[in-house]
Parts: sequence; C-alpha cells; structure tokens
Amino acid sequence: MTATPTPAPSTPTVLAARALLLDMDGTLVDSDAVVERVWRRWAGRHGLDGDAVMKVVHGRQGHATMAALLPGRPVERNLAENARMLAEETADMDGVVEVAGATAFLAALRDLPHALVTSADVGLSTARMNAAGLPLPEVRVTAESVGASKPDPEGFLKGAAELGVAPAECVVFEDSGAGIAAGRAAGMTVVGVGPRAAAHAPDVVVPDLTRVRVEALPDGAIRLHIG
Repeated sequence: MTATPTPAPSTPTVLAARALLLDMDGTLVDSDAVVERVWRRWAGRHGLDGDAVMKVVHGRQGHATMAALLPGRPVERNLAENARMLAEETADMDGVVEVAGATAFLAALRDLPHALVTSADVGLSTARMNAAGLPLPEVRVTAESVGASKPDPEGFLKGAAELGVAPAECVVFEDSGAGIAAGRAAGMTVVGVGPRAAAHAPDVVVPDLTRVRVEALPDGAIRLHIG
C-alpha cells in the first residue's frame, strides 16, 4: 500500500506544554510491515478484504478492531483471538524500525514529563521499542492499564494523571485516526505524525519527528518548535 506524502507545516508552529503523551506504533516506531503481515493474514482467515481491514486496525487494541469488523461476535472470542495475535506480533520484529527522528526526540525529553500511551500490551510495546533501538519512557500506559481502547480518551487521561499534569497542558503525538480522536476527546492539543495523520485533522501535522525541536524552559514547561 503506497503512502501519500505528508505535507510539512507551511510556517513553523510553536506549541507550549507541561507534558507530552506519545503513541508508539506509527509515531515513535514504524511497525507497519509487521502490522500488514499479521492483520492481512487475519483478514484472509475470516474472508475479509485486507485493504478494508487495514483502514481500521491502526491505533486500536486488537479486540476492538475485531469487534468493529465482526460485529456481534462474542467478546470472549475477540479477547482470546487478540491474545494469539499479540503473541504473533511480539514474535515478529522483521522490519520494525524507529520513525525518523525518534531517537533524538526521546533524548530531548529525557528529563521532561512524558509518557508512552499505546494500544499495545507490555510485551509488544517493550519488544517493538527495543527492536527500534528506542528507550522506554518511565511512565507507560499500555493495553493492560485501561478498560477502553482508543478512540476512548482513557489512556491519555490516565497518562496525564500519572504525570500530574492537567489534560489541557498536554500535547499528544499520534498517527492514527483513533489516536487523534482520543487526544481530542481528552481535551489535548494533537500533533499528527506521518502519512495517516493528515486525513484526521490534528492541530498540526509533520512527516516525521525530525521536524520537531524540543525546548525546555526554566519554569519546567516545554516549548515545541514544529516545522
């Protein structure tokens, strides 16, 4: 599937924040190759169109994707199948790399309030961050931490609470429609990253993290220079 190039902001944008909340897949880690392999196989097993499935999977927990694509199927079956899918994804790191600029971006955040907020579970998020050569943030909100998948805002609100920062003072970095909707529902500013993001109207969009510069201010605030 060919990605449409993501336009950079026409003029630099400056955002202020007290904390950053970071999605993983498509935002810090490029895992599209394995996601395509695993979910297209799943689509074939269920007689579903692979292209249609790929429009739904990004940003959501696997069982939420299954519920959307196979309505009426018992929740217990979705959860059981999702557990098998997670194991399959965790065993497949072929092609998993960092999104351009992620290493420098996370290094700039080392002493600043930030959290990983991902629909992956602990095992998958740890494996993919390690495969991409990226450090895991100290604060992490994973699939086990929440009762509702993105686009529900629970994960982002929990991340803000764990950092002790009001939602309105957080900036979210996301790539998917579900994630961008979750950030908006949480009352946060959203930076869209990569080719999927532009179609979902984030507050600002960048092709990758090389277009983001982090400035730590004396009062502990964060200034983001985007563009």
